[in-house]
Amino acid sequence: MTKAPPRILSIAGSDSSGGAGIQADIKTITMLGGYAMTAITAATAQNSIGVQAIAPMSGEFVATQIASCVGDIGVDAIKIGMLHDSEIVSNVALALEKIDPAVPVVLDPVMIATSGAALIAPDTVAMLRDMLFGRATIITPNLPELEHLAGRNLRTVELMREAALEMAEKHGCYVLAKGGHTEDNRVIDTLLGPNGERAVAFDHARIDTPHTHGTGCTLSSAIATMLGHGQPMEHAVRLARQFVYRAIELAPGFGEGNGPLGHQAVRKL
Repeated sequence: MTKAPPRILSIAGSDSSGGAGIQADIKTITMLGGYAMTAITAATAQNSIGVQAIAPMSGEFVATQIASCVGDIGVDAIKIGMLHDSEIVSNVALALEKIDPAVPVVLDPVMIATSGAALIAPDTVAMLRDMLFGRATIITPNLPELEHLAGRNLRTVELMREAALEMAEKHGCYVLAKGGHTEDNRVIDTLLGPNGERAVAFDHARIDTPHTHGTGCTLSSAIATMLGHGQPMEHAVRLARQFVYRAIELAPGFGEGNGPLGHQAVRKL
């Protein structure tokens, strides 16, 4: 009998151009052998050049989508991406209270698009931290997001690790500090745990390409899918990073700006 795929729920915004958000999550989850479900938090008009418009859903409607998926299909892992405003954050937090706390939650604190456009209301950051960070199994900030959350500049890998460790210990979760925005010759991501576990560094050579739209969304949904498959955290992160790296290498070259990844071309890890 064929084993059922892990059920992965993505709570995130829709990217009309298909490179990031819900669309990137569905592609990633599917390519990694999961069953993708969605709770759309906002519709966006965007492409490789930038974000032209954002239309957030009501918080109640987002919570209803979550309940519809979990109540009937069930869920093995959750990925949370763009939560545009405080109403959505509070409703997602309430919805998660009704879900088994053993279900892993991968929280990608999406604040700024690859193009530089703001994707979250300014007053929402504190609520995101207060209401959702404690429920996360792992938080995956990039450098600008980690700096914003820490309230200081973190221009070296060591400073990033210190800030990530503070976050991990405060909220009792794993933190993957992503080094793609540093000026190092290699991309160095560091995984830190909440209970003094050894820091694990992952690194790879930089790929000289502008086509990196949706890398954070892809990584977080890949980690969620690997956790849904039952992989331990360190290995889930390692496999997810391999998927993202190959998808960047195989990017189709679409768009005039930061183009999408080649999710469809990554056949296996």
